[in-house]
Amino acid sequence: MDPSKETDDHWMQLALTLADRAAAEGEVPVGAVLVLNDEAIGKGWNRPIGTHDATAHAEIQALRDAGLRMGNYRLPGTTLYVTLEPCVMCAGAIIHARIGEVVFGASDPKAGACGSLFDILPSDERFNHRTGCRGGILAEACGETLRAFFQARRRRQTIPMIDK
Repeated sequence: MDPSKETDDHWMQLALTLADRAAAEGEVPVGAVLVLNDEAIGKGWNRPIGTHDATAHAEIQALRDAGLRMGNYRLPGTTLYVTLEPCVMCAGAIIHARIGEVVFGASDPKAGACGSLFDILPSDERFNHRTGCRGGILAEACGETLRAFFQARRRRQTIPMIDK
């Protein structure tokens, strides 16, 4: 196995574990891990419902965690592994944090900012920092986690309530 693929798979698997934590809390299952020198320095999972905070996406949570641990909001040379392609809000935070690269699992054709809907991270030259972006790492597992969550949610919404 290619060492970089092995590394990508390892960190994405951890991000999937964090996505499961989000699902267990009733949140959309997205997880993120920020890595520096082969060490996790920040972890996050979606928490907007539980925290009543629209900005509490997995990526933002991981950046906040790393910023506190490292004592700086700028995190150059890091790689962010996230199970779903980042949205525009998260892409902006990633740029401000000077993240070196984003590696994501499933593409997000409805809100993705790494080439699916917007092309903010990999190529927008209007920003003073550019973040590399690669997708498709454990994409099937990441996508299945999201599909299963939304299928279960739709089933719960269609079950008729019985008065007792």
